[in-house]
Amino acid sequence: MKYILTICLFFTSAIAFAQVDSVSLKEALSNLDKALINKDQKALVQLLHQDVSYGHSNGWVQNKTDIINDLKSGKLIYDKIENNSVTIAAINNKWATVRINTNAEGKVNGNSFQFKLHVLQVWLKAKSGWQLLARQSTKL
Repeated sequence: MKYILTICLFFTSAIAFAQVDSVSLKEALSNLDKALINKDQKALVQLLHQDVSYGHSNGWVQNKTDIINDLKSGKLIYDKIENNSVTIAAINNKWATVRINTNAEGKVNGNSFQFKLHVLQVWLKAKSGWQLLARQSTKL
């Protein structure tokens, strides 16, 4: 009987941990979108992993420095990022994968864009919270 109780408590705590972690991950997702739109460099420094690979649907890949500098210079401007569907595909205490269907609008080098995208993101859990390690999008 003790073993059954121990096993039940283990699974209950694992489920509760995953739920709490998914809430903080969803918050990080939202904060990243807001930081990109608002060009919030301080938030981006915290939310982007040092080795981030940020892939766009046209094959363009940015690193952390590129993302921050391109937003600061106005090379890339996000006017709207609207997530229609967010699915946490996998999550544990070290990493998570997220699939998102999103509408993105803005400008690159002064040229307007409006895309419906499917995005795959890989997040790592750091001491400071979730950090985006990799992102790749494709047009829907």
